[in-house]
Amino acid sequence: MSLTSDPPVAKAPPPTVAEPVDYGALKVVPVRHPWRWAAVAATAILLVQFLHGLATNPGWEWEVFAQFFTAEVILKAVWITIQLTFYGTVIGFALGIVLAFMRLSASPFLKWVAFTYIWAFRSIPLIVQLLFWFNLAYLYKELQFGIPFGPGFFSFDTMGLVGAMSAAVLGLALHQAAYAAEIVRGGVLAVDSGQLEAAAALGIPRLRRLRRIVLPQAMRSILPNAANEIVSLFKGTSIVSVMAIGELFYQVQVIYGRNGRVVPLLMVATAWYVLLTTVLSVLQHYVERHFAKGATR
Repeated sequence: MSLTSDPPVAKAPPPTVAEPVDYGALKVVPVRHPWRWAAVAATAILLVQFLHGLATNPGWEWEVFAQFFTAEVILKAVWITIQLTFYGTVIGFALGIVLAFMRLSASPFLKWVAFTYIWAFRSIPLIVQLLFWFNLAYLYKELQFGIPFGPGFFSFDTMGLVGAMSAAVLGLALHQAAYAAEIVRGGVLAVDSGQLEAAAALGIPRLRRLRRIVLPQAMRSILPNAANEIVSLFKGTSIVSVMAIGELFYQVQVIYGRNGRVVPLLMVATAWYVLLTTVLSVLQHYVERHFAKGATR
């Protein structure tokens, strides 16, 4: 009879201690971006070529540009363009706010009226709307105020009521209101409804909730889209040239129709549009920064 024993178990080697790494001695190799630098170089070359062409190509006729850029007739046309933009923006957004809250109301009738207005004015081209208001006197010889479907108290002739400038402002404002309503409605819907419920539970009046809670937060969503609409309206005022209103683009057309200098006169209009759009963009930046207090670091 033989006795057996378990095989001997090998002992684990003692753990090795890792030597400390001297990170200061490591060589740092920056990431290479050869295609990025190639794209930068190609873009820079194209930009320099374009600027060189602007400076040296006689077809631009910069002396004619300098002659008309600050001409009195151009400055008057710029002022008319600014007026059209200002009145169209103020009236359009004032009406747009009303339409937005009509769409957000609990009344099905008010919702339907606001939706129909927005649908109609977004569907009809702006030039058609302008020509319609310009020819309002053809459809309605006079406007009468009094009892609905009853006798009128006083009336006035529409021939002298809606002139070219009034028709342009009316058409631009009513057209702008349809887009402003959707911008404002989207901004209000972006505010968390839980905040309104909490404010209502605290007994804060409805108007104060709207003024102190909803609008400051909604403005962060409204402002970028509203600024885009204002810039579009500013450039879109050129469409009123079909009504022979002396705004910027119309006056430029009149001048180059007389002297034949099409390119430099178009550059005059382009430079003014770029300059005023830049001013609007700067104002947008500061207004957005004001309403971003407490929301951005």
